[in-house]
Amino acid sequence: MRCPCGSGETFEQCCQPIIIGNIIAQSPEALMRSRYSAYATQAVEYIYDTYASVSQQGLTLTSLREWAEQANWVKLEVVNAKSTNDTSLYPTVEFKAYFLLGDQLHLMHEVSNFIQEQDQWKYLDGKIIQDAMLKRIKRNDPCPCGSGKKFKKCHG
Repeated sequence: MRCPCGSGETFEQCCQPIIIGNIIAQSPEALMRSRYSAYATQAVEYIYDTYASVSQQGLTLTSLREWAEQANWVKLEVVNAKSTNDTSLYPTVEFKAYFLLGDQLHLMHEVSNFIQEQDQWKYLDGKIIQDAMLKRIKRNDPCPCGSGKKFKKCHG
């Protein structure tokens, strides 16, 4: 199975070892990709554990599970990954996550901030640039994941 994060590698070679705890994410981008893959595979414990401790307040495994189960994650685009600089105190990753709610294609475009806690990268917070329903997908439309298959044969 190809990794949901879009790296081109298999899930077993890419994000799965991070999600199951065999290795740690070596960068904010690697953490963000693994969190996307965790949403796609409904690994909600990992999602919760990779929030910064200050960001875990108010989160529950139940709410994370409901969101992960509700959405069908189809594509991730990393727009930019930056280390700290004059305009940001935190490393950032800008990304676009495409997901389906039923037959509706949605886009969440975010710039996420990351920090290190106990030598591990954690998701601190993010600024949503766009969160919108883009269009309805018909069964014979090309799948929005970019596979080249019809939607009904892929994510439909």
